[in-house]
Amino acid sequence: MNIATLLQMAAEACPERGAFKCADDEFTFGELLHAATSAAMRFRSSQCQYVAYLGEASPAVPIALFGAALAEMPFVPLNYRLSDGELESLVSRISPALVVTDRRLGFQADGLVYADIKELLAADTEDPFEVPLDPDAVAVQLFTSGTTGAPKAALLRHSHLFSYIISSVEFMSAGEDEAQLTSVPPYHIAGISAILSSVYAGRRVVQLPNFDARTWLRLVSDEAITSAFVVPTMLARIVSEIDVDAGANCPTLQAIAYGGGKMPVPVIERALEVFPNVAFTNAYGLTETSSTVCLLGPEDHRQAWTSDDPQVRRRLGSVGRPLPSIEIEIRDETGRSLGPNASGEVYVRGPQVSGEYREKRVVGDDGWFATRDAGMVDEDGYVYLSGRADDVIVRGGENVSPGEVEDVLLEHPSVADVAIVGVPSKEWGEAIGAAIVLADGVAGDEEALRAHVKARLRSSKVPEYIRFVRELPYTETGKLLRRLVKADFQ
Repeated sequence: MNIATLLQMAAEACPERGAFKCADDEFTFGELLHAATSAAMRFRSSQCQYVAYLGEASPAVPIALFGAALAEMPFVPLNYRLSDGELESLVSRISPALVVTDRRLGFQADGLVYADIKELLAADTEDPFEVPLDPDAVAVQLFTSGTTGAPKAALLRHSHLFSYIISSVEFMSAGEDEAQLTSVPPYHIAGISAILSSVYAGRRVVQLPNFDARTWLRLVSDEAITSAFVVPTMLARIVSEIDVDAGANCPTLQAIAYGGGKMPVPVIERALEVFPNVAFTNAYGLTETSSTVCLLGPEDHRQAWTSDDPQVRRRLGSVGRPLPSIEIEIRDETGRSLGPNASGEVYVRGPQVSGEYREKRVVGDDGWFATRDAGMVDEDGYVYLSGRADDVIVRGGENVSPGEVEDVLLEHPSVADVAIVGVPSKEWGEAIGAAIVLADGVAGDEEALRAHVKARLRSSKVPEYIRFVRELPYTETGKLLRRLVKADFQ
């Protein structure tokens, strides 16, 4: 049970089929296995303990990922947008490390060995390489984004990743004409899972390292893309670009999966309208769960969009139902399991769930992992998220979910995007603040927006403070940096 087995199986089944393409670099599955084998030999000879990757997405990422697996070394993709000081702190935690990169770091570190990305892309060998079979070995180490405190090092073992792929992907299920467009950075779990799932399915991947809506649409046409993965902010820009250029041609596009952050319902409704023949899937997962644990599938999307039943219609705002191998529970502050439609913290359990950091193991002895996401499960098993558990605003002893207020404000035609945060208050402990991005050409009317919220929610959930901003701060994977919004109010 080693993730390199996935590549070996694909290379044996279809060695000449295209596997990865980025600009002028292109590899078949056979070539990818040869390059990964060469990389493994290079990694082993370095006498290092980790293989780090520092750079944008390219075919060098799967080469390094599978090469590290063959060499029995954890693969550690690093955020290339970090400063040298931040990178130095991370590298010091994985020394001695071989760093695959196209740049020199601005610091010295003991045990640091460099390998140029171009070396990996040019490597090729016919030498056989036996795949290690230790399922408990660490396959990937991902540093969390560190939104609170120093980044934690999440550990994903071969058994976790292998379990996720085997339970969610059918081997060689992709046709020869299928191609997936990805724009997720290599240091995000979605980037890792996209590589593994596409290789096992035998699907060609076209990589777009730096997302741009027009470039994305052009590649869909030029590369005959049949599927794509995007984060919510990307889909919003794609939909906006199509509004500008109605002649955008995407005849081959069959499916779009999205995840990584909360999808505003108006955005997915507009996407369903402009892509009437595309199957949409919402994938919810975490680094600590080896990617996806819940799916809102294409049939769910279309049923919800066309339904007159409010209960069915609201499913567009859910993340769907758990995968067959996954269990979901909602628990209160005491750890007590809650029933349908009760709000609490989301707990998850299954063979793909790690819940483990280098610093400590946080998954319970019974296998349950506390996600720190707040949400609920309805009577039909659909999971709804309302934000991070730590983001709940306590106003005068009443808990206010930011997501609940955000959803209401997004229904207003003048609101393009919104973030709700707690603002320190002497009277209430916390007051509600709203940072709002207005729709193009619309003037802000604070009282009209407050009235809109009051008409749908209790008056205690009406924002006391409203700021109109040009844009909200997001990570490149679509997660709202709520702490920065809070800082602006304070």
